[in-house]
Amino acid sequence: MTRRHIHYEAAFEDYLRSRGQPYVAVDENRKAIFAGNRVKSFDFLVYAASGQTWLVDIKGRQFPYDHDGRKRYWENWITRDDLDGLTQWQETFGEGFVGMLVFAYHVTELGKRLPTHHLHLFRDQTYAFMCVTLDEYKDACRHRSEKWETVTVATKDFKAIAKPIQSLTGNNGLRASSAGL
Repeated sequence: MTRRHIHYEAAFEDYLRSRGQPYVAVDENRKAIFAGNRVKSFDFLVYAASGQTWLVDIKGRQFPYDHDGRKRYWENWITRDDLDGLTQWQETFGEGFVGMLVFAYHVTELGKRLPTHHLHLFRDQTYAFMCVTLDEYKDACRHRSEKWETVTVATKDFKAIAKPIQSLTGNNGLRASSAGL
């Protein structure tokens, strides 16, 4: 079951439902153990039209993010645990399963600087879902913080590899679900 108190995940689930995209929400209360170690769960299995099954880990971020009065765009950092856990899941499931990071951007300012023109309305808020495969992210990431054990992709590189989910699922345009508003 999705942690519906996390608005990013709830908005993504609403997006999938509103478009009839087949998916399974993962019960994050049940932790998996591989070789005696707990492995961080992903959030959704999404059945893509391509025949692939995505192992989706939602990363909620604001767009833009206000940091000490300065606006930051394209935040895409993740923890090393996120990277390692999704890698282990992708290897375990094997061929046909693709680790997918979905950056669920809560768009706090509508204007000319948007992550994509494909937006989703949920509970009177605007979201954009940008996807990047685990392998592409791993190839492009660098250390961000040793203390917090995080990695990130440079903005220019991230903008080149991240795609709006609509370009991968074939669902385009702004659409508000009646259940989400």
